[in-house]
Parts: sequence; structure tokens; C-alpha cells
Amino acid sequence: MPALVNGQWIKGDVAASEMKDGAFHREPTRFRNWITPDGVLDKEGTPTFKAEAGRYQLFVSYLCPWASRTLIFRHLKGLENIISVAVAEPALGENGWTYTNLVDAGSKAPPIHYLHQLYTAGLPTYTGKVSVPVLWDRQEGQIVNNESADIIRILNSAFDGLTGDRRDFYPESLQPEIERWNALIYDNINNGVYRAGFAKMQGSYDEAVRDVFAALDRVEAHLADHRYLAGQYLTEADWRLFVTLVRFDAAYNGVFKCNIRRLEDYHHLSNYLRELYQFENVRETVKIDHIKTGYYSIASVNPTGIVPAGPLIDFDRPHDRERLIGKGIVLR
Repeated sequence: MPALVNGQWIKGDVAASEMKDGAFHREPTRFRNWITPDGVLDKEGTPTFKAEAGRYQLFVSYLCPWASRTLIFRHLKGLENIISVAVAEPALGENGWTYTNLVDAGSKAPPIHYLHQLYTAGLPTYTGKVSVPVLWDRQEGQIVNNESADIIRILNSAFDGLTGDRRDFYPESLQPEIERWNALIYDNINNGVYRAGFAKMQGSYDEAVRDVFAALDRVEAHLADHRYLAGQYLTEADWRLFVTLVRFDAAYNGVFKCNIRRLEDYHHLSNYLRELYQFENVRETVKIDHIKTGYYSIASVNPTGIVPAGPLIDFDRPHDRERLIGKGIVLR
């Protein structure tokens, strides 16, 4: 993948640095700081950042499922006027994530055209992958966090005192169940589609695609008589799954060769997907044109760069999840 080496941008194929023996191995994220309501030390004694309106900025792409998690939580938690957002162009080119217009990243950073410029503004000697999402501190000119799993939990609670929205998508009583689902979904579905799509050897692809559909089959069976994944509430586990499901037929089924079945072929999963898409206008965080353009522009998996016309999917058509009222309660 295009990456920074000691602050210098090195061009390369998407995911090339994450391949080993023909299989895709995702590089871990590097920035894992936290935001808290008062900015005091955390339980381990590490300084945290203080939750303040206008101080932070999300750098995202509508293409990326990891970034989409953060857009969803920004939307659900009413943070649109608290945290600004910069959206990259859908295609990931030789210069990495690119912003059409220069992005103001605060007084301690230059205007940003490429995301790698943001990384080096925060850490001039940075070496590694340049990924979205990035939660950026405009006041201090540094990256707070670039791990989406952390960012959604920060957005879930850190700014509640500013917004008054105290809904909790990671309630303590359900955390063991949420983590159980998160592990299954991340390994086999969220990251599984990438393992299949970027595989360079038949065996690696075969293993990955089997994992993807075995996990989808398992979730399909669960959703037959459960409204949501973990317990009785709509939780972060559902949103972490949603971002892959909404991209599945538009991208992963085609360009990533996850084509044993379409998501539309699953009765419960497809209805569940439509319920989440329609929930509180979450549809506003989904741009199918960006998703298709972005994935089909990856030269290593689609050398021609041709973006298919279909599929045509109506995520706004009715779903049947109300039949499970009493087996699931939307968290209000």
C-alpha cells in the first residue's frame, strides 16, 4: 500500500505492504489516544484529550467501512455541530486518500490535500500506513486516534455532556456479548471480505471466502428470531456489521469475489440491513456511488477500472423486523 517511511511518501499498490505468502494481513493502527469529558488521566494514568465543541475533526471516506462506523456514530449521537468532517474522494490513488479542495486542519497544520500530509503534520517522522478514519485535534495539531473501534466508543460517550444525548451503544451489561459478536464479525466478515478480495493465492482466497459465508450463515440463523445481535438492544455490534453488509452486493460480491451468494439472497440479513439503513436517517452516511467507484478503482483487483452499472438495490423498501417486537428493543 502507499505509505509513509520516515515522513516520506512512498507510492505503491493498495494493500501491497499487508500481503504475506499470498494472504492479506491488516496492519494495526498506531494512534490510540482517548477523549474524555474532562480530559483527566485515564485508568492507566495516561493523559486524555478534553471533549470540546469545534476542537476535533474527522477525516473519512464514504468508501471505507471503518470510516463509515465513525460517521454513523457522529450522526446517531448528534455530533454534526460538535465535530467537523472532511470527506476524501472515493478513489484511493497513488497519493493515497485525496481531498478535492484544500482542507483547513487548524492553525498548527498546513491546508491538507492528501491525508499523508495530515499524518506528517502531526508526526513528521511517521512510518506506516496512512488510513482513514482519523480523529484530529485541530487545537493541538495532532492525531488523537486512527482506530475506528476506539473512535466509535469515544463518540458514544465522551461528548454526552455537550449534546445531552446519553444513549449508550456499548452498555456495560452487554459488553461481553457485544465483544463476542465483534470478534466473530471482524475476523470473518469485516476483515474477511478483504482477505478474500486481496488474496494472491487460491488457497488463501478459498479459506477467506469460506469464512465469510460461514459467518453470514451463522448471523442469518441468529437473526431469524433475534431482532439484533447482542441482547435486547441495538448496539455497536450491529453498526460494525452494518458497514460491511451495506457494501456487500455493491462491491464485495463483485470486485472481491465474495460471490457464493448475494446478501439479497439472505432473507433475515437483508431485512435487518434495511432496518438499520432506515434507522434515524443513517442512510445519510452511505454513498453507494462512492463505494462502487472506490472499490472498482483498486487496480490490483480490477485492472480495467470499469465500474459496473449495477446492482440496483432499494434499501428503503419495507423490512419485516417489526415481527420481532418483544425480542428486541431499540435503545432510546
